[in-house]
Amino acid sequence: MHASELDKAILIAPGRARAAQGPRHRGAGLFASKDEAEKSLKEDAKAINDLQDRLWGERQRALLVVLQGIDTSGKDGTVRGVFDKCGPLGVCVTSFGKPSEEELAHDYLWRVHKATPKKGMIGVFNRSHYEDVLVVKVRNLAPAAAVEQRYAQINAFEQHLSENGVTILKFMLHISKEEQRERLQERLDDPAKHWKFNPSDLDDRALWDEFHTAYDAALARCSTAHAPWRVIPADKKWRRNAIIAAVVRGALEAMNPAYPPSDFDPAKITIS
Repeated sequence: MHASELDKAILIAPGRARAAQGPRHRGAGLFASKDEAEKSLKEDAKAINDLQDRLWGERQRALLVVLQGIDTSGKDGTVRGVFDKCGPLGVCVTSFGKPSEEELAHDYLWRVHKATPKKGMIGVFNRSHYEDVLVVKVRNLAPAAAVEQRYAQINAFEQHLSENGVTILKFMLHISKEEQRERLQERLDDPAKHWKFNPSDLDDRALWDEFHTAYDAALARCSTAHAPWRVIPADKKWRRNAIIAAVVRGALEAMNPAYPPSDFDPAKITIS
């Protein structure tokens, strides 16, 4: 399925008020069968690898993929599923957890700007600068006035990246409350997954409505022409991965990176 077709269901139009209300489930009919999704994912993952090689050869632009979602929404799984064909030299994944003491000594975008991909790279953010208008807002970790300023600051930051050769794809991975419960329970039931479980996840789950209200604001106020949001139905992992892979492939194909011309004539070189 082509990215432009998918966008009819998942793209948040810039400036749309209360953007997350309703569209969260509109993409649930995309890739109706698991077989169809996995076939598409396999083809797109290979194409992404080939395009990334061209991007690295060109080394003039970069691609930033932002994955944002509540606990268990599948950010790690998306990275594995979409970029599993790419080598580690061309894709850099950065996870943003609780800020360190050093990071707190700077402005909130400092650690994010440091992690943006250099020319030729695909950068993936597992969580992102949006934590500063999501968890920070819900848990009152900063004054409301400071949080209010951040929407415009984030838009300006992303515009700066866009104007300097970084294509930005932002994905909000949406799962239902029922699906999250099942995934959390699975982590509790399987000793091999206990390391993934954090009791504080239940505290966030208790604030489900507050978090989704915060997401509504971020999606509505920070979906721009240069960095629009896409809301991905993520209850089915295979559908989630297939949709995101198709969009990533489409973005890279639109960038159309090209290998640089050689500065020598291969016909005049003899290897003895």
